[in-house]
Amino acid sequence: MVLKENLIRSLLEKDRPSVATRLWTTSTFFVEALASTGNFDYAEFVAEYAPYTLYDLQNFCIAAELHGMGSMIKVDFQNRGFVAQKAIASGFQAINFTDCQTAEDVKESIRLTMPETPEDGGRFGFPNNRFIGFQPKMPQMLHAERERKVVRCFMIEKAVAVENIEAICAIPGVDMVQFGPSDFSMSSGWNVNEHVAEVKEAERHVIEVALKHGVQPRCEIQSVEAAGYYIALGVKHFCLGDQLVQLTSFWEKDGKQLRGIADKLGN
Repeated sequence: MVLKENLIRSLLEKDRPSVATRLWTTSTFFVEALASTGNFDYAEFVAEYAPYTLYDLQNFCIAAELHGMGSMIKVDFQNRGFVAQKAIASGFQAINFTDCQTAEDVKESIRLTMPETPEDGGRFGFPNNRFIGFQPKMPQMLHAERERKVVRCFMIEKAVAVENIEAICAIPGVDMVQFGPSDFSMSSGWNVNEHVAEVKEAERHVIEVALKHGVQPRCEIQSVEAAGYYIALGVKHFCLGDQLVQLTSFWEKDGKQLRGIADKLGN
């Protein structure tokens, strides 16, 4: 039996860049629409923000796989073990862990999603579910290998996590990190727009430390033009845009303009 490819892991192993975007919906229509463009290596479902069912997780992955696109899920901290295991079993190829503060938080997140074998010491067994490409009769050790191949990304979004970035990036199993300016600012007692320089400095520090340890930094950007700054820092993994951000921006800007025109017509 041949292990079905984890597309995101393959990009990391080949040292290739990646492009993703964030979806707030598990609707297979939007997953398919996104994949049909051929421009994105994977879609990130921001489960930390949005409602979903366990059936939704399967359907999201099926739609992505049918169009040759990978999948990542962003999970809450408190129930990360349960959701991450269900997501991986549903076919998600990468987990974006939120709110870890210490190296111990990160180690535990990895342990919860690594195979429960003598060599791995994880807590993830052999549940019958679809996984990538639906291979339910896979030998146990090959199944353990597909669990190992799951890409583990960690949000570095708390002030204490930035302080612990060296220890976090030194942990085996940390594949990617992503700086989170909003949570970093809140945990620092700041409004992000009032401390732009300090936030940028913290982000650069996270990127530099990650690259030093061979961990790939992943950056979220809202425009193509913003990529240049990060490319100069050595970044090659990007999450471009956000479904809700793009929609609300359109509704607010263009909607306001048309609202003004309509109001004048009514006078």
